Amino acid sequence: MSETTIVKYAELVVKTGINLQKGQTLVITSPLECAGFARQVAKAAYLAGARDVVMNWNDEQFNKIRYLHAPEEVFAEFPEWRKDFYLSYARAGAGFVSISAADPELLQDADPQRIALAQKTANTHLREFRERTMNNLNAWCVISAPTEGWARKVFPGDEKAVEKLWQAILHSVRADRDNPVAAWEEHKRELSRRVELLNAYRFRSLHFTNSLGTDLVVELPEGHLWQGGSDVTRDGVEFIANMPTEEIFTVPHKNGVSGIVFNSRPLVYNGNIIDGFSLTLKEGRIVDFSAKVGAAHLQHLLETDEGSRRFGEVALVPYDSPISQSKILFYNTLFDENASCHFAIGRGYPGCLQNGDRMNREELIAHGCNDSLLHEDFMIGTADLQITGTTADGKQVRVFARGNFTF
Repeated sequence: MSETTIVKYAELVVKTGINLQKGQTLVITSPLECAGFARQVAKAAYLAGARDVVMNWNDEQFNKIRYLHAPEEVFAEFPEWRKDFYLSYARAGAGFVSISAADPELLQDADPQRIALAQKTANTHLREFRERTMNNLNAWCVISAPTEGWARKVFPGDEKAVEKLWQAILHSVRADRDNPVAAWEEHKRELSRRVELLNAYRFRSLHFTNSLGTDLVVELPEGHLWQGGSDVTRDGVEFIANMPTEEIFTVPHKNGVSGIVFNSRPLVYNGNIIDGFSLTLKEGRIVDFSAKVGAAHLQHLLETDEGSRRFGEVALVPYDSPISQSKILFYNTLFDENASCHFAIGRGYPGCLQNGDRMNREELIAHGCNDSLLHEDFMIGTADLQITGTTADGKQVRVFARGNFTF
């Protein structure tokens, strides 16, 4: 893989993704296997005027050892220094870049209950930090780089699996263009165009149907806002939370989703694959589910808290999006969610309600925004997905036909 292209990618992350400001500190969370690229991002940050760069390493191989051999009680513990690490930098105005890369089957031999407990414990203690990022108090950007285990899953039996995954990642984030920054500006304009159209319709509900069996009505709360492309912090700094991003999303009413929905791509959750699943909802709550693969992990996800039985996001992604057209199943939500319409189980984004970023938790709930320790996306888009919107005055508008936007 061309070193020049990888350097351009790192610069794109710093200048367009996190939009690092001069004198700002950058915190990079990275798997050990992605250390080379993490260092490229750090160098790009310093060259862009960073005050400092802080590395937060993650070792997934050690995590597996811990899940297999540590005593049960440690997964209910969370050291105060880890909480302080995130909050101290967040309160000081740092930006946060996370490199999302993991072997999607690494933890298949670990006890699902241990994984679920560890996840719930971390989410509970890091709730304030996650609220800061979901309210855009700090700029944040999730990106990716290959690891060997992940690449072997995406391109099984291929000696050049890592190189191919690099190529797929760089293409998806437009880093292989002559001018990636200009390509992103054009992409943001197209997403903004559709955001404006969707907001102008002021839909009361959306009806999703496809041949998998999905038949779901999603009510939208009064004052909902569609978003897509870039976000803006309260200080007015534009950033891109996910690279790549192809979605336009809003918040469903927490009590207003009814019907059945089937997944169209596997969900990788905490190092395990969940696939062939359906969720049945009544008045916003998941009342039944089934899964051919990973049923225990899906059950633990849904049992995290009361909010993990409800949806917090509805996102529209055309079937002809670049990632979908690549025909690559990434086994990584950062990419697969940008190849398919999707929902998120759990917490909604406050910014998807008018003045939502100024509301407290109780006010958000009162306005129909779901609250949870989780926010977990799963994919439902297909080539034959139909979406019909109903406006406040009862007018029906075809939003998606044959898997793609009609406008």
